[in-house]
Amino acid sequence: MERIYLDNSAASRVDAGVLEAMLPYFTAKYGNASSLHMFGAEAKDAMEAARTQAAALINAKPEEIIFTSGGTESDNLAIKGIAAAKCGKGDHIITTNIEHPAVLEPCRYLERLGYKVTYARVGSDGIVDANEVAKAITDKTILISVMHANNEIGTIQPVEEIGKIARERGITFHTDAVQTAGKIPVDVEKLGVSLLSISAHKLHGPKGAGILYVREGTPLEPLLHGGGHENGLRSGTENIPGIVGTGKACEVAKRDLVANAAHMLKLRDRLIGGLLTLDEAHLNGSRERRLPNNANIRFLGIEGEALVLLLGEKGIAASTGSACSSKKLQASHVLLALGLPEWQTHGSLRLTLSKYTTAEEIDRALAEIPPAVARLRAMSPVWKKLKAGEKIGHVKEKGHAHMG
Repeated sequence: MERIYLDNSAASRVDAGVLEAMLPYFTAKYGNASSLHMFGAEAKDAMEAARTQAAALINAKPEEIIFTSGGTESDNLAIKGIAAAKCGKGDHIITTNIEHPAVLEPCRYLERLGYKVTYARVGSDGIVDANEVAKAITDKTILISVMHANNEIGTIQPVEEIGKIARERGITFHTDAVQTAGKIPVDVEKLGVSLLSISAHKLHGPKGAGILYVREGTPLEPLLHGGGHENGLRSGTENIPGIVGTGKACEVAKRDLVANAAHMLKLRDRLIGGLLTLDEAHLNGSRERRLPNNANIRFLGIEGEALVLLLGEKGIAASTGSACSSKKLQASHVLLALGLPEWQTHGSLRLTLSKYTTAEEIDRALAEIPPAVARLRAMSPVWKKLKAGEKIGHVKEKGHAHMG
């Protein structure tokens, strides 16, 4: 049975060119970039070349690129680093109620330390209103953190508009661009951000590698102290193979961005169009302001986890939402934030494409998903009640962001 991978927002296949670029740095070129001998110089040169490649993807300066272990570390460094750097200057942070846990949990940690956090709500389309963010600003606000696009429902946020507001008010602005880098244009100047997070394995690079863009002049305290690597912001011997792979992934992503986006968009629309022909199938999030590779559909009357398992038996890899919380069986905080009743959130399926996804794979998914949904509905008491017109559950407060 041929396997089909439709979970690219969780992790993507490493590009062949990326792997080829990395391999010498595990064997022949294995020096420590801090060493003064030829092996160290070789590693240092490779690292700086990767920094230039990464900067080019987002229109940054090479010296503004800090290499990390991935999106989670980048988000934590941005949020906690600003809080520490601006200690005594303010204690208020603004974010949204649909952020990735790598943003929400650092904010909750800071709340336990006495910081105040405003969680701006999104509309039923999954998009935050920039004016609501502006209204939340106080004279104590030290940071705004709004993701570029949501990892579950793919909605693209008005980051450029929020960036203008942040600049006018003199507030540091961070965006989690883990899902957008390599899929849509990401330009730190146009977005107006001071800090931006990227994870290599979401753009066909290696796992365990990432980037934090830090605009020149942005005050930031490190999470890790030691040898003062990465301009003193990320101590620890650099992961040269991972960094080289990250740089090459950025270079390939920039080169092929337009073609890859068009390819994914065409297949995504075919997938969404086909699935929405099913009875009581609904798209989660905006259709227009959406990543070109994201389809998130809720099928009323079923459990999304059961659907993922059935599709797995057919060789199709999908998910119900974020890989970081997929083992938690409570309702998605993102879907609850859309104002959906909790019982509806459990029937959602996230299908995310890549440059490697083919039309044949989409056709097979469209052939396998409807009978799997029908099979689950045939044994579902909720579906029977729904078809009988009975009331099911109750609607939770819109914008609820509790994650357990």
